[in-house]
Amino acid sequence: QVQLVESGGGLVQPGGSLRLSCAASGSISIYAMGWYRQAPGKQRELVAHITTNGGSTNYADSVKGRFTISRDNAKNTVYLQMNRVKPEDTAVYYCNAGYTYRNSYESYNYWGQGTQVTVSS
Repeated sequence: QVQLVESGGGLVQPGGSLRLSCAASGSISIYAMGWYRQAPGKQRELVAHITTNGGSTNYADSVKGRFTISRDNAKNTVYLQMNRVKPEDTAVYYCNAGYTYRNSYESYNYWGQGTQVTVSS
């Protein structure tokens, strides 16, 4: 079992950058990891995920080319670098531990408390 704590959210202007971190209480090396987000009145959506060794990443079309997911298994930490942010990126961002199956990401019920990202001028 692993506990996840997100940090790094805040208010950022459109076109700006933000780096989210997700620190785990235990080893994450056996888990694929994902970042989700949930905007008010919308369903939670998968933004990006990364395989156990970081060798493969995948992104939602809405963030492709702007966001980068990475991980440091030695530090039990996952990151989401957000560049050229847009107002529609405003949401609570959640870290998740899961696994990949046939190139798709499946989540275990390991979630952090979330970190708010607000993109506004």
